[in-house]
Amino acid sequence: MLSETDAGHDRALGWLEETTAYADEQLVTHDYVVIETAALVHARLGRTAVRAFFDDMLPACEVRFVDPSLYARSVSAYLASLDRRTSLVDRVSFELMRALGVRRAFALDRDFTREGFETVP
Repeated sequence: MLSETDAGHDRALGWLEETTAYADEQLVTHDYVVIETAALVHARLGRTAVRAFFDDMLPACEVRFVDPSLYARSVSAYLASLDRRTSLVDRVSFELMRALGVRRAFALDRDFTREGFETVP
């Protein structure tokens, strides 16, 4: 969403703007996603985009912190599924979503649908 040249930019931004106007759902993420995103945005888009991520996008999310139990479940699932090439960060997301009863993910990659989650946009 920070890069206008990204293939999913318009679709993601449109969905997010439409949803947040009347949303009864809270966007939830975790600290591993924040760390991964900040590093990628900084490397690809620079300082201004990193500031936009922290100042404009992240305040719309509830950030959960990975505790030892979530970490252990995620690593176990990650090691059991290495042939799928799903990242540990995504595994943490799946485990957190299951723990919270979340069924929909704001994601553009197929790993979430393969795990049985609905994806938006």
